[in-house]
Amino acid sequence: MKAKYIETPEALYQLFEGYVKETKERTRNVPKATNKGVLYEPHTPPLTIDGFKTYCNKKGSDVNRYWYNVGGECVEYVSIVTRIKEEIRNDQIEGALVGQYQQNIVARLNGLTEKTDVTTQGERISEIKVNIINPNGI
Repeated sequence: MKAKYIETPEALYQLFEGYVKETKERTRNVPKATNKGVLYEPHTPPLTIDGFKTYCNKKGSDVNRYWYNVGGECVEYVSIVTRIKEEIRNDQIEGALVGQYQQNIVARLNGLTEKTDVTTQGERISEIKVNIINPNGI
């Protein structure tokens, strides 16, 4: 078993809290067209899994072992990782619901897209037939 660079699940969560604090202190000026011209509105970036992993990498900690429980060696981190994922998802969804983040992107990231079958009416496809049409009419 490899040595753990993030000693405890609590230490992993402390890294996450640092990521949240740093992210929520930043703002991005987003252009918005109005009848007075383009105005820039400050927006706080959303929390993301990749953002958290990048933050950890910059702090010298690779969280992938803990995130994916590689080799079953990090079982005690699973509940903290789940909590972090839920908090990130909640931030994204709440932000999309109030119009702060792009709703369609948040929906895709979180598997919330509405899926409608308009081709088979829900029936199983067992074979595909292809008609080849000669452009010369032969």
